[in-house]
Amino acid sequence: MLRALCRAGGVLLKGSGPAGPGLWRASVQQRWASSLPLNTVVLFVPQQEAWVVERMGRFHTILVPGLNFLIPVLDRIRYVQSLKEIVIDVPEQSAVSLDNVTLQIDGVLYLRILDPFKASYGVEDPEYAVTQLAQTTMRSELGKLTLDKVFRERESLNSNIVHSINQASDEWGIRCLRYEIKDIQVPPRVKESMQMQVEAERRKRATVLESEGTRDAAINVAEGQKQSQILASEGQREEQINMAAGEAQAILAKAQAKAKAIHLLSEALTRQSGASAAALSVAEQYVAAFSNLAKRSNTVLLPTNTGDVSTMVTQAMAIYGTLSKGKDGADRKQGEEVAEPPEQQPNNFP
Repeated sequence: MLRALCRAGGVLLKGSGPAGPGLWRASVQQRWASSLPLNTVVLFVPQQEAWVVERMGRFHTILVPGLNFLIPVLDRIRYVQSLKEIVIDVPEQSAVSLDNVTLQIDGVLYLRILDPFKASYGVEDPEYAVTQLAQTTMRSELGKLTLDKVFRERESLNSNIVHSINQASDEWGIRCLRYEIKDIQVPPRVKESMQMQVEAERRKRATVLESEGTRDAAINVAEGQKQSQILASEGQREEQINMAAGEAQAILAKAQAKAKAIHLLSEALTRQSGASAAALSVAEQYVAAFSNLAKRSNTVLLPTNTGDVSTMVTQAMAIYGTLSKGKDGADRKQGEEVAEPPEQQPNNFP
């Protein structure tokens, strides 16, 4: 007898298995008119399901998955609640944003029953109640945002809708896990305006990038010219410094050479036949200077005896001798003044 009852309960459970999850997809009339598992004394509750039992029309217990026993006639299975995560499509609806743009928006709601007792006796139809609550909450949240923020802040919008639904669904034993917006449709004219705005923004960005590139290029060219001018000026300065140093060294070398030549000439003049050598040098210089006169076009006044070389050399040597005698006399006089002792003053005392 017990084996027959178990078989009968299994058959009933197989026939009533799809009815549990399918209740959420049915309307109010179809849900409560659906066939529920019969009380066969011995019942096997599937995993992730909760069977609400009433005894003589009053809540008695909730059957857990596994083997359960009920009293015939007195006990009745009144509700079958699925404890799995349930997905509900929120129908498309119209909503007005903060900037008065009408949007067509739909979504997907994910929820789970946490308390089968509250889900059975707290609300008539949990699916319908949660769906309506999600729609009204979604319209309310969209009315707080402008059109641009709706697209940028979808994540925050979803979290706000979930928070608002959970505040009301706690009394129903239902927990909203997440809400996702599937599609947002805007009017065609608004879509065209948005497309034009996007194109204008992209053109603006391209123009700004192009101008920045031109500016950077001009700055780079100016920097290059500046550096080149600085390097050129530094090069000219170094060149002038080197030229001045070279000229100074050349002048110094010429002065040293001339001083050495004068020293050698003075030593040569003091030697024997020095006057004759000096006369020969003066004659050579005179002839060379006279030969260059014909090569120039300048007008030059010459003495009448320019062709008499001996006379010119004699005059030059006479001038040199006069200067030498004057210099020797001045040197001798200076030496005598230095060597002469100071005169003694007469003593006028008795």
